[in-house]
Amino acid sequence: MTALSVIGNPANRRVTMFLRAAAGAGLPPPRVYAWRDVLRGGPLPGPGEIVRIDSPGEDPEVDRLLRGAGTEAAHGEIVGTAAAHAGLAAALRRVEATGATLLNAPDDILTMSDKRRCHALLTGHGVPVPPALPEVTGWDALRAAMREAGWARVFVKPAHGSSASGVLALTAAGSRAEAVTSVEIAPDGRLFNNLTLRRYDREAEIAAIVDTLAGDGLHVERWFPKAGVDGRTIDLRVVVIAGEPRHVVVRAGRSPLTNLHLGNARGDVARVRALAGARAWDAAVESCARAGSAFPRTLMAGVDLMFGSRWHRHAVAEVNAFGDLLPGVLDRGEDTYAAQIRAALCAV
Repeated sequence: MTALSVIGNPANRRVTMFLRAAAGAGLPPPRVYAWRDVLRGGPLPGPGEIVRIDSPGEDPEVDRLLRGAGTEAAHGEIVGTAAAHAGLAAALRRVEATGATLLNAPDDILTMSDKRRCHALLTGHGVPVPPALPEVTGWDALRAAMREAGWARVFVKPAHGSSASGVLALTAAGSRAEAVTSVEIAPDGRLFNNLTLRRYDREAEIAAIVDTLAGDGLHVERWFPKAGVDGRTIDLRVVVIAGEPRHVVVRAGRSPLTNLHLGNARGDVARVRALAGARAWDAAVESCARAGSAFPRTLMAGVDLMFGSRWHRHAVAEVNAFGDLLPGVLDRGEDTYAAQIRAALCAV
């Protein structure tokens, strides 16, 4: 029978759900290669294994190993993201060299994990995305670039961040500035990711955040005014599997950051679809498919889709290499992991 394996953190819910889906498909239990072992030079998959590469996140030891010895950071501290991306790249190259069949190509994972490269790739494939500023090196450069572009509102994102860590929804005009973010400033000035959103309105604090994050690279996009339902801002996570948009979740919140782990709620997909109307919905779904097709050697991509405030416009905010954790969301009776396993077996 087909030998499935997974590289991931064994306690991660995504890994657990993938193992359950494999059992449901009647397959032998997949072998789990723990990220901490992979990063320490331990055993790797080999030829004949079909391998899912899962997120290396949510494990303090793995996070430390990815950053390497040159970056000392406390758990949750937002620092060394560029080093962690480089560490991930080195590990993925080792995995790629084994000759195993990978369900998600390392190059694709690395591009999705670099917001600047991903934005450029999507633009090249005709996917509607918010316009972005050229490289920004700090607060003063950001304010100057915003003035030159005539933008008063932007999203400032760490180039290698995920799960809204370090993201600022920024309004800045004249002498006033305000940012909504999950960033917490410690008494010693270090930055930490926090599940409670904060609002900063002192320019010195916002500047300190931006200047610190800029050391690892920033991606800055023009603020896309998103649609709202019942007083909540919404966007959607659309999971594209084997080129086909499948599972959809509406994320609804009272702030510009709608990630579910920040205390936001799931919305009603059918209602959003009705509010958008058939033409706008179909066009948006087609953009999600096009975004997925930009990564042809990857089985799954999690696309963050935004509808404009009047519903007739849409844009893709990001594409996520590990964006398939949607518990309880079924399409044709399959969750995201069962759908991926079936698609992978059909492709072998």
